[in-house]
Amino acid sequence: MTTLNPNLNRFKEAGKAESAPLPADASSDPNDAAFRARATTAALKFESYFIGSLLHKMRSATAALADPGSPFKNPVNNDMLDMTDNLVADQLASQRSFGIANTILRQLLPAPSAPQSAPPARPVSATEQSSAPPLNKPT
Repeated sequence: MTTLNPNLNRFKEAGKAESAPLPADASSDPNDAAFRARATTAALKFESYFIGSLLHKMRSATAALADPGSPFKNPVNNDMLDMTDNLVADQLASQRSFGIANTILRQLLPAPSAPQSAPPARPVSATEQSSAPPLNKPT
């Protein structure tokens, strides 16, 4: 059976080698470090898959629009070009260049709670404001 998208095989095999199925009572608490690690890995893999698919589609569109004698239509190195596209996609995803993984993680994981800071400043009254020296003139 042939796969329409060569990137799918890469992730099917990677999923078998790297992770085992989660037990039914696995922690899905967003504050759990293991959950955060799994969510980050999944988001990066999705971003890599998306970029790889984008590169593959751009390369196939270039071949479709090329002249018949063009080197872009030569199928000799297509497998190596697909591998190169996947490696480039992995590198771009690891740098989070497109921001897809960051967006997914913002939706899945809560924002870390900010430490308590000083209370907000009170508004300045009109009389206090009018008695202050102007900012643009030397005193």
